[in-house]
Amino acid sequence: MINKRMYISTAVVFMMVSSAWSQGIRFFEGSWEAALAEAKRLDRIIFVDAYAVWCGPCKKMAAEVFTDEGVGNFYNRNFLNVKLDAEKGEGLIFREKYPIAAFPTLFFIDYTGEVVLQVKGAQPVDGFLELGKKALTQIDRSQQFEAAYAAGERDPEFIFNYVRALNKSGKPSIKMANEYLRSQQELTTPFNLRFILEAAVEADSRIFDLLIQHRKAIEALESEEVVKNKIEEACVVTAQKAAEFRRKPLLDEAVDKMKKHCPDRAAAFALNAEMEYWSATGDIGKFLEVSSKYARRQVSKDEKALLALSRSVAMQFGHDVRARAAAEDYARAAMLLSHNYKTYLHYASLLKQNDKLSEAAQIADKALELARKEGDTAVRSVEQFIFELKKI
Repeated sequence: MINKRMYISTAVVFMMVSSAWSQGIRFFEGSWEAALAEAKRLDRIIFVDAYAVWCGPCKKMAAEVFTDEGVGNFYNRNFLNVKLDAEKGEGLIFREKYPIAAFPTLFFIDYTGEVVLQVKGAQPVDGFLELGKKALTQIDRSQQFEAAYAAGERDPEFIFNYVRALNKSGKPSIKMANEYLRSQQELTTPFNLRFILEAAVEADSRIFDLLIQHRKAIEALESEEVVKNKIEEACVVTAQKAAEFRRKPLLDEAVDKMKKHCPDRAAAFALNAEMEYWSATGDIGKFLEVSSKYARRQVSKDEKALLALSRSVAMQFGHDVRARAAAEDYARAAMLLSHNYKTYLHYASLLKQNDKLSEAAQIADKALELARKEGDTAVRSVEQFIFELKKI
């Protein structure tokens, strides 16, 4: 089984797919004690945005990062999310246990109350996603089950919790889950249906087939969205396994199952999975062919996704003249949608790399105009680029 940590650390292009079923982070409404109890019930880490009402970077994150669809999709699936005004009410009580020296401070806290990860300052979308992915790798509850399992414990609730802990920690669970399910004469009990949902971590597995077989019943217990998310996650894992082991039939299987079982998400999934596969195999021609389709069909009006794609192509295949040209094209498309100096500066840097110095200077001047609206730090970064450009 592929390590699930590969799933949560997948290439940036996977994270930039627009998620129509998410509209940003959903924040828990309730007391801190209630949040701890709910996180324990869900077996999730709590993400806490500790902010102040006067804080400019806090407002920027709330407006531009927490509302991002990709961020919402990822954080809503993996965390219980809480916002706390750290200067009044329960925020002041929170600060007695969790000191805050700057705003915003972003906490990732286990339901036991232990801080898993803590970062000061606002984060961009990609940085915030990386923080979340890092937090998910910090807790491994599976070890507390190992001794009892080795001693023969096979209570269904125990096995379910062990499988869930293994899945969360990125350890193999398929063998154990199959052993349990084969011991059951009736798979349609509510408990066993939920067990199948939890255990279906790979699309190329018998348990995934059981998930599809009993899909309607599982959706009645949980929801259609939960099951669709599970199907997609399992297909992502199988696609990544295909990339890791260079097995094209596995990629085809993942793509086919998405088309059949999640047709509304299948097109974006197929393009991302194929990009990941051809990137892993080093086939630049195939990668660029698919990335061009992705840019035209999926993200042509999405500045952030185009910018992420441009950076990914330049980073992975910057040694290839075709890839540099493609990265430049994606950056230009992002810039035409943008009023952000960083997007202009990225495009200018690619023009510079491609020896288009006059064009790079023109775009850098526009970046400088936009940077003046952002403050001294932004201006200095653009001025440094212009200074270096003039030295060539």
